Amino acid sequence: MKLKNILSEKLVRYPLKANSKREVISELLGILVAEGKVIDPAQALSDILEREKKMTTGIQNGVAIPHAKTRAVEKLTACIGIKPEGLDFQSLDGKPSQIFILTLSPYDEMSVHVQFMAEISMVIKSEAIRNTMIKATSKGEILSVFGL
Repeated sequence: MKLKNILSEKLVRYPLKANSKREVISELLGILVAEGKVIDPAQALSDILEREKKMTTGIQNGVAIPHAKTRAVEKLTACIGIKPEGLDFQSLDGKPSQIFILTLSPYDEMSVHVQFMAEISMVIKSEAIRNTMIKATSKGEILSVFGL
């Protein structure tokens, strides 16, 4: 899988305006909708929120990866949002999240979903890379950490 086939500057929001978990999800989903990546925005939102009820997608080290498998997309799509000051995303480590990667996958593409999540996780596990993303001054700089 090539991240460059999924991520682009149009799919990056810096800085996020959102001030709550729900607003982050809505703002990022809005980007995907505006770019024509989502067939049914209401279904996508419902699926993301249902996934969040099962277990938070705020992982740790300032990162949250809200995601869902849904019928609202035809292929895997994702976008990135950065909120340098962070906000509460009910992360597993109890710390505010600053980097948000919203990911939507069709139900029947489990392997693509797992591969994308693995590639993203490999990149953002580096503290230096996370700091670069948080301190970035452009969308291009944010994407550069993914080799884009």
